[in-house]
Amino acid sequence: MKFSEMKDMTLVELSAKSRDLRHEIFNLRLQQAGAQLEKPARLRTLRRSIARLETRVSQLRNKAA
Repeated sequence: MKFSEMKDMTLVELSAKSRDLRHEIFNLRLQQAGAQLEKPARLRTLRRSIARLETRVSQLRNKAA
């Protein structure tokens, strides 16, 4: 997910998206432990997307405060 896609999202939407990505990364780690992971690069992209989401969430919280 690109940062430009997140600019118009609300805090609630960002939190929900973050929860979904964290759930997906959890499932991928389970697959990795069982040696069934097809796309290991997906873990990296998910981690970066989560970081982008958290950055945007903190920006919105600082703006509101």
